[in-house]
Amino acid sequence: MSGHSKWASIKRKKATTDAKRGAIFTRVIKEITVAARLGGGDPDANPRLRMAIAQGKAANMPQANVERAIKKGTGDLPGVRYEAITYEGYGPGGAAILIEALTDNIRRTVADIRHLMTKYGGNLGESGSVAWQFENRGSLTIPAEGVAEDELFDLAVEHGAEDIERDGEQFVILVPAEKAVQLQKVLEQRHFPVSAMEVGLEPINTVEIGGADARLLLKLLSALDDNEDIEKVSSNCDILEADLAGFSA
Repeated sequence: MSGHSKWASIKRKKATTDAKRGAIFTRVIKEITVAARLGGGDPDANPRLRMAIAQGKAANMPQANVERAIKKGTGDLPGVRYEAITYEGYGPGGAAILIEALTDNIRRTVADIRHLMTKYGGNLGESGSVAWQFENRGSLTIPAEGVAEDELFDLAVEHGAEDIERDGEQFVILVPAEKAVQLQKVLEQRHFPVSAMEVGLEPINTVEIGGADARLLLKLLSALDDNEDIEKVSSNCDILEADLAGFSA
């Protein structure tokens, strides 16, 4: 929608900043560790691990970091034991928020989330209160400079892409979650550089949020996203570009 921006788009821009300061490495390492603990250290037999490794590759994570995280998960190296937990709630303006965390201390994490929700005008809800408003999808980001758009479009659609959109200086390809890793491989084989790959929750429908609610909501979503225990933050908000003025990822 012209003049609007969804949280997913805002978050992709924020992820670029996170990648520069190495924050994305911490999140991917935790996900690899948990995936290996739950499903074993063989990515061929563990889809969740395979996906996490692909995310690390897109972020240019060194192979040594990946191998160390796998060994921590399988118990071959000592390490912290992380638990996966999901929280649901609403933010200013009635925007649905779904928070996916990996934590070694659930009490600390839920206390931090409650504090941020209260500080920025949100509230936690019951399990299932907002999850039905989201679906699992994959997204791949490719820098636009020097890319043959028609070739990219044809190749992505041929291998399962549902949509391709230009987002500033990059292309974002949306694809069913189960096809994301394979599409990444195909694109890289054809020399399209994938700068980021993520599988996460996308809203089925969005809610327009504006004015003071929008600015407060952005502060809440950004603060949650910056919490080291939180892996992913999803929201169904659709914010007017005018309300993004002054917001820094």
